Amino acid sequence: MSFALYMIGFLVFLGGLVWGASVMGVPTLYIGIGATILLGIGIFSAVGRTRGKDPS
Repeated sequence: MSFALYMIGFLVFLGGLVWGASVMGVPTLYIGIGATILLGIGIFSAVGRTRGKDPS
């Protein structure tokens, strides 16, 4: 559940960045590339923060 909450928050953040970049006149290609990179970083960090410890 915390993974879904983390991703929802990150997607809202990413949407705000994309909207701001489009208002500033950044070309769509650069917005797409940046959004894809940030989405990958968001997924990696969400998995890292919400993954449970392995029982040893």
